[in-house]
Amino acid sequence: MEDKRNIQIIEWEHLDKKKFYVFGVCMTMIIRVSVYPFTLIRTRLQVQKGKSLYNGTFDAFVKILRTEGAAGFYRGFLVNTFTLISGQCYVTTYELTRKYVSKYSSSNTVKSLVAGGSASLVAQSITVPIDVVSQHLMMQRKGESMGRFRVHATDGKQPVMFGQTKDIILQIFRADGFRGFYRGYVASLLTYIPNSAVWWPFYHLYAEQLSRLSPNDCPHLLLQAIAGPLAAATASTITNPMDVIRARVQVEGKSSIINTFRQLMAEEGPWGLTKGLSARIISSTPSTIVIVVGYETLKKLSLRPELVDSRHW
Repeated sequence: MEDKRNIQIIEWEHLDKKKFYVFGVCMTMIIRVSVYPFTLIRTRLQVQKGKSLYNGTFDAFVKILRTEGAAGFYRGFLVNTFTLISGQCYVTTYELTRKYVSKYSSSNTVKSLVAGGSASLVAQSITVPIDVVSQHLMMQRKGESMGRFRVHATDGKQPVMFGQTKDIILQIFRADGFRGFYRGYVASLLTYIPNSAVWWPFYHLYAEQLSRLSPNDCPHLLLQAIAGPLAAATASTITNPMDVIRARVQVEGKSSIINTFRQLMAEEGPWGLTKGLSARIISSTPSTIVIVVGYETLKKLSLRPELVDSRHW
């Protein structure tokens, strides 16, 4: 096992893969249910013109709850659950890439940087079509839409469940063809590859520095639970401008990242690049704690039996 200043790192070869994937899917679903409302709020804040609908994260939360009910926070959630597949591809790519890079470098920062970026590239290739559909569903407000497409009512009633999804998919295909499902793909890569590549090195950096400053008997899991949100806040702040552009490209149907950036700057100035940042950080803090604690616990639960017996964790 790799031990960086008392922070033990369980690598891919130490895991029972069957346990790892089963526990991983369950953990990921719990996380998604808990943070999805703030994902929806963040997307709506990023897409709206100025403060035309919401004045901020709290205002958006109150207004959505009042006008759409609790169910309004979960528009597009069922579609979004298909990203569980990309989530498992992400962790697999991350761990395998770390293992490969370790042949050429023993630096934990280098391994995390390369593995995080590679994992995000693979995951986004699967996730973008799901994100495009789910984001258009997020834009469906009561009786209207904030995006290009609007779910059509049938006999005065809104189609439910996957009826709405089918409606949006057909509208995207009619308007843009198959390419419409990969609208904003480059913007997504420019958002999430740097986000992932930055998060992992900062996470290990903060964990190592906290380990140096903390008493020897301080639990490693506590240090990791603090380091995770710090890394998430850092990565979110760095990559939020591109995340705003990504959301607008995908929801508004724009084809150019540069033109979207110019329009945003002309309409709202540099402040527009910070839209949704607070919601992003708020959602990332509890979710990152759960992810870090859960992921580290997941890896310990998935240790091969002989390693559990041979060493205390």
